[in-house]
Amino acid sequence: MKPMRISARTDYAIRVLVELAADTARPLTCEGIAMSQQIPYRFLKAVVRDLRVAGLVRSQRGCEGGYWLAREASAISLAEIVAAVDGEMLTINGDTPESVLYPAPAEQISVLWTALRARTEDFLAGISVADLLTGSLAVSA
Repeated sequence: MKPMRISARTDYAIRVLVELAADTARPLTCEGIAMSQQIPYRFLKAVVRDLRVAGLVRSQRGCEGGYWLAREASAISLAEIVAAVDGEMLTINGDTPESVLYPAPAEQISVLWTALRARTEDFLAGISVADLLTGSLAVSA
């Protein structure tokens, strides 16, 4: 069985936000985050741009510039991060679950995908960047 796939964009974005949450005293540069988290710099710049556009990070130019969290770490959910960098939480061959129509007798499969997306969104919406930083992530099996 193949595992569920989490995009590199989502993984990197979460790592960026945890890094920013760990050091709120000063702005962090993309170069510094890339080195610390071992993320390719060019790819990281695109991810940080998406996070800025989504209002999850703020930036300042100049020699004292860099990036900060735009809100408290406890107010940024993992679901928001996924939406910021990847858009839809779950797609079926690039389409949303609601837009996929299956012929009988498989027509209920789209209901399955819709429910899976809703549960995944609910799960990730309940986890904040602060939860990851503090280790207070409570996951029940």
